[in-house]
Parts: sequence; structure tokens; C-alpha cells
Amino acid sequence: MGNLIDIQTQIEKLQKQAAEIKAREFGKTVEEILAKMQAFGISLKDLQQAMGKTRKVRGKAKAPITRKVVAKRAKGKTVSKVGAKVAAKYLGPNGEAWSGRGLMPRWLAALVKDGRMKEDFAVKG
Repeated sequence: MGNLIDIQTQIEKLQKQAAEIKAREFGKTVEEILAKMQAFGISLKDLQQAMGKTRKVRGKAKAPITRKVVAKRAKGKTVSKVGAKVAAKYLGPNGEAWSGRGLMPRWLAALVKDGRMKEDFAVKG
């Protein structure tokens, strides 16, 4: 078995060969891919969707997503969507709104600290 320098020299030589082969075959591979895309009617949007980069809503590509968009029950029915707007459960004296999810907002925390009840600001109906 050769020494470290010999092995590193072989690695460099093989990497150069791999780069040359890739450069030679790159154009041919792109042409083959384009031909298949045309034959099957595949667009760039189709490829992006297949890669999970975008989601399709009512026929239009939307912004990239980073996690699952839909949460499901055991029955498989759609329950909620991540990032969906939720109606306000609490309204503040200056028009502030809070859905009741997540941390209590500063405006409501200050009012509760002053002795007010959270329920005093609950939306009726």
C-alpha cells in the first residue's frame, strides 16, 4: 500500500478524470432530459413541485414551504392549515386582537397585571 502522498495524488487524478467525464456528458444529459420533458409535457413548475419546493393552490404556484402544510386526523380529514388566520378571541381597548393561541400579548399581559380579567376582553358571540 502506498503512502499518503501517493494516495492523495491518485485522488486528485481521479477527481480530474471525473470532472472531465462530467463536462463531456453534461450537454448530452441535458438534451436527454429536455427531450423527456417535452415528450411528457413536464414544465419547470412540475419539477419544482416534485422536489417539494412549492405547493400548488387553485392552479397557481405559491411561495416555498418548509414544513407540512396540512395537519390530519386519524380519519384522514383535513383539520387545519399551518399559518392559517384564526379569528380573534380577545380584543383590546385600542383595537388590538389576539386569537388566544401562543403567548399572551404584551397589551393583555399588562392589563391582567393591573388586575383586569382576561375574560373581560373576550369577543362575544
